[in-house]
Amino acid sequence: MLKIGVLGVGHLGEVHVKLITQLTQYYKLIGFYDPNDYNAKNIIQKYHIKRFFSIEELIMEVDCLDIVTPTITHFDCASRALKMSKHLFIEKPLTQTTDEAKKLIQLANEAGVKVQVGHVERFNPAFKKAMAYFNNPMFIETHRLANFNPRGTDTPVVLDLMIHDLDIILNVVNSTIKNISASGVPIVSDTPDIANARIEFNNGCVANLTASRISMKNMRKSRFFQKDAYISIDFLKKELEVVRMEDVKTDVEPFDIVFDIGGDKPRKKIIFDKPNIKPINAIEEELIDFHNIVINDLPPIVSIEDAFSALDVAHQILDKLKLSSL
Repeated sequence: MLKIGVLGVGHLGEVHVKLITQLTQYYKLIGFYDPNDYNAKNIIQKYHIKRFFSIEELIMEVDCLDIVTPTITHFDCASRALKMSKHLFIEKPLTQTTDEAKKLIQLANEAGVKVQVGHVERFNPAFKKAMAYFNNPMFIETHRLANFNPRGTDTPVVLDLMIHDLDIILNVVNSTIKNISASGVPIVSDTPDIANARIEFNNGCVANLTASRISMKNMRKSRFFQKDAYISIDFLKKELEVVRMEDVKTDVEPFDIVFDIGGDKPRKKIIFDKPNIKPINAIEEELIDFHNIVINDLPPIVSIEDAFSALDVAHQILDKLKLSSL
């Protein structure tokens, strides 16, 4: 059992606190730190856990920290913990800047501790099931749309929403990036609230990403196209659909969909798969995984290097958005 502390108990921080208090076979929640009295009183009243009044005091009492503070504070909180050799779970995005992220990687290597970053969609059961179907996708289209919420407007939509899909794509596409283009429009905040990015990879794959926080409905869908297959993931509904084509090698059944593409090429049969997805709480799964990598000295599913890669591409997109607004 790991002794853990939580930094930041706002909306998402409370979700983490609630789950950790339920994961008693993995964690002992020592307490939390949050300078906001309203947040603190809410957590104490609901969960009856100790409030610490300094980050250092909490760090000294735990084996690991769960950082769920605003992104602007991630580097300060994480660097303090790493300098005291504490394992870290840190919410995405890893830091506000790539320079800060590089410094955290160096501190983590020097401390010899585990760092896992909260790119939660990697633990989405639909994505985990889809991993078995991926085979060099060459075109990817993602839409991550959200209703307007003033709580998120302090962070660019690329870092708040699109970065989820950047992490997924970089995990799936086995290639370096050739070119990035992007455009976006600020509507209710000082940075683009809707943005589109096109990423061209050196292996020929193209990814087209759209993220919006001013939409009328929520949507988190990604579509992957590869030779003989189309894979559709609904991250919000946790659903997976796969359309595959196979060569016809035996007699066909009456209801099989078969077509002839001509020439000497074999006939193709279309197969529709909609795998059964067992519902899980993805945040709970990543917290359990964090425990396992610390206890068993395993590599994290989402490493600090993975988080840096997604952050680096996100900032390249932000730079393109700045140029497009000139």
